[in-house]
Amino acid sequence: MPSVLFVCTANICRSPMAEAVLKARREAMGPDGVAAFAQVQSAGARAGPRGEPIDARALAALQRAQLSVEKKWRSKRVQPEDFERYDLIMAMEADNLAVLRKLCPPELQHKLHLLLDFVPGLEGQDVPDPYFGPAAGFDHVLALIERGVAGLGEAWRKGDLIKA
Repeated sequence: MPSVLFVCTANICRSPMAEAVLKARREAMGPDGVAAFAQVQSAGARAGPRGEPIDARALAALQRAQLSVEKKWRSKRVQPEDFERYDLIMAMEADNLAVLRKLCPPELQHKLHLLLDFVPGLEGQDVPDPYFGPAAGFDHVLALIERGVAGLGEAWRKGDLIKA
């Protein structure tokens, strides 16, 4: 069963949104979806040490989509043990992936992926960082994350996920 860690820069918008989407959508992936994705978390490649709450605009976008995060959710930084703990580590953008590649032991590099690599036609593309843009950017990012999570689910149903 694949355990998944979503990673963005600060772990206050994109990766917690992806965590919320996968947790909400895993039941729709079939009878084994919840069990298959029982361990889903998020972290930041450069998250601060204080444990910040999710960005209010990201939370609002999730609420508009009738999704939520845990009430006590706080940001956290990727830890060395995460590379052992998770089967799949999904970066939101190439910069995050580059940071992860520097931190990850060579024998575990196969676990690192871009989320949009699971969306036909969007392979190699970033989920853009909406933090410095307008609130509408968070809705666009959420739509991309939904597509990435759907692609992840499809790869799992086909048995291609861990081989990816």
